[in-house]
Amino acid sequence: MANTIHVDVVSAEESIFSGEAAFVVLPGEAGELGIYPRHTPLITRIKPGVVRVLPPDASEPQTIFVAGGILEVQPKAVTVLADTAIRAHDLDEAKANEAIRRAEEARAKAQDKEEIASVEAELAALAAQLAAIRKLRKR
Repeated sequence: MANTIHVDVVSAEESIFSGEAAFVVLPGEAGELGIYPRHTPLITRIKPGVVRVLPPDASEPQTIFVAGGILEVQPKAVTVLADTAIRAHDLDEAKANEAIRRAEEARAKAQDKEEIASVEAELAALAAQLAAIRKLRKR
């Protein structure tokens, strides 16, 4: 099993994925990160986007949307602690569009800088989710 790395993707609500992978691609703050087995230890923030877990048997990758979080890499394990994590097949474009509409209404009503920043962070995560949905639909 030296050619695999254990991957756990966890949200505040549940464990989304746990298993072996040949390769993992994640949305790092400075760009996409590719993680192979025996990677140098690393802890970094990840931004909203898609995590792709490529299984050792080269079958279809597991695709998971994350709304930001923390990535911890050890030589034999990758852990993604996501604020929100949704399996690609569970993403719903209509629900995402509705959430964006509600967040834009909240931004229009926001009074202070903290409230505005919170709503804008939510909007950024929702926009990334919608982009992920559209990208996955093209495949």
